Order: sequence, then structure tokens, then C-alpha cells
Amino acid sequence: MDSPNNRQNKLTLLVLAAGIGSRYGGIKQIDGFGPNGETIMDYSLFDAIRAGFTKVVFIVREEILEIVKEKFAPKAKGKIDIDFVVQPQNKFIPEQYQNPERVKPWGTGHAILCARHVINEPFVVINADDFYGRDAFISVADFFASETAGAHAMVGYKLKSVLSEHGSVSRGVGEMDQNGFLKSVVERITVVIENGKIISKEKEGDVELSPDAPTSMNFWGFHPQVFDLSALMFDDFVEKNYQNIKAEFFIPLIVNGMIQQGKGKVKVLGGGKIWFGVTYKEDKEAVSAKIKQLVDQGQYPKKLW
Repeated sequence: MDSPNNRQNKLTLLVLAAGIGSRYGGIKQIDGFGPNGETIMDYSLFDAIRAGFTKVVFIVREEILEIVKEKFAPKAKGKIDIDFVVQPQNKFIPEQYQNPERVKPWGTGHAILCARHVINEPFVVINADDFYGRDAFISVADFFASETAGAHAMVGYKLKSVLSEHGSVSRGVGEMDQNGFLKSVVERITVVIENGKIISKEKEGDVELSPDAPTSMNFWGFHPQVFDLSALMFDDFVEKNYQNIKAEFFIPLIVNGMIQQGKGKVKVLGGGKIWFGVTYKEDKEAVSAKIKQLVDQGQYPKKLW
């Protein structure tokens, strides 16, 4: 295996940065958390570059496009190719299904579709506001450097390690087969800790979840063939859900459809050793302290760029 920085394989990082962040109360994608005001995206970009990624694509809302460009284009110059894509509200939505009352974007699955015109190689999807750590990037880069069977990938985290003390979170909770491939992943919208147990609040009632369940933190690796399947599934989803202004087309819907239809396999990778993120404003202090600790340990330089 070549060292990460000597890889010839093309590999793109797709950063989902178009979310509104209503629970955070600000634009958390560009908020500073590091010792010199670094954003979480700065650390993901840094980790991707040293893991051998060849391109980064930022998916953003129109209103933050210019500020994201200003922040990241100079840092990427000479180190990694960079592109910026806007996720318009009604991209790929037929006129008869467009709802003027809708405010939210159509979700993470819709976001990756918006980038299909700039990605022709294996790509990795991450959230802008989640800190994944170097091991996650190396594990997926290694996977694509050696994978010849066309399988896709998910960096797995234990559910108990990816919750917030400050309120409910949305998590893709998976189930694996004996060979380490996903059997399914369910997007649990409201996951909370109650009386020492991990509970998913469902319309049908509370569901207790295993603390060790392999969980998606939206760190996915896909071959570009996923775009065609995603487009078909999204068309069907919009037709069925256009009247629901809160409906979102999540990546786990694509993954489940792929598995159920026998159109692809998803390997669960073991790179999920560290994760933290910001859902609520109260998370900021803890995230900044964790980044400082990693810097103090020498895992990241005090000044990234």
C-alpha cells in the first residue's frame, strides 16, 4: 500500500455545508473552534489533504457561497483542487411539485445530487460541522485505494459515542452482517439519553437502541455510479412527499435502496475512533476544548495553514 500522500487514485471530498443550523442559532459551518479561529471544516480539509484526497467540493447555500470561497480557496491552493456548488431549493424538483411554503433544503441525498456534474471519481461525503479525526479519512482513502469490487463504504461509530448532552440528535443507526457489510441503516430523527438508556422517539412509541450499534455520522464513501440510482430514488421521493414541507431525502434512504435492490454493497469501516460535533450552541465550548486537547497532543499543528 502506498503512503497516503503518494497515491495516484483520484478521490474527492464532498463537504455538506448547506444546512441552516436552526438549533445552533448561527452559521456553524464558518464559526471558529480552533486556537486560531479555525472552523471544523478547516480540520476536515487538513485531514483530507494529508490522507491523499485530490479534490474537495463544498456544497453551500447561495447566501454563504462567497464567504466560504474566501475562507477556503486560498488554503486549498497548490494543495488540493477545489470547487463550490450551490444547493438550490428546487434543483431537480418538477414545477408541479414545488411548494412555496417549504423553507428547508431537501436533505443530504439531494445535496450530493447537486454535485454530480463536478464529480467523476470515487468520493467521500461528510458534514461540515462534524469533526471526524485523521483515522476516518485514512481508512476510507485506504479502502478506495485497494477496493476493486465496487463496494461503497461507511465509516462506523458506536452510537454511545456520538450523542449530545444538550438535546436530541438525528443519527443513522445501522445493522451489519457477519462480513462487515451494512444490512440496513435507519435514520432516527430524535435520539436522546433517558435514564441511562439510548432512546429513539418514534410516532409509534419509544425504541431502545443498542449503545454499540454501528452508526453513520454521514461519513460515506461512494463510487460515482451512486448518482444514477440516487436520481431515480429522489424523483420517486419528491412525487410522494412534495406536500410535506419538512420531508428530507437522507443519504441512508439511498443506501437502503441500494442494498435492498441488490445494486451495491456498503462496507463498514473501522476508522470511527473520534467524533464530535455541534448541534447546539452549548456544544461549542466542549468542541473547542477537544480540539485544543488534540493540538496539545501534537495531532494537529497550532496553526493549520
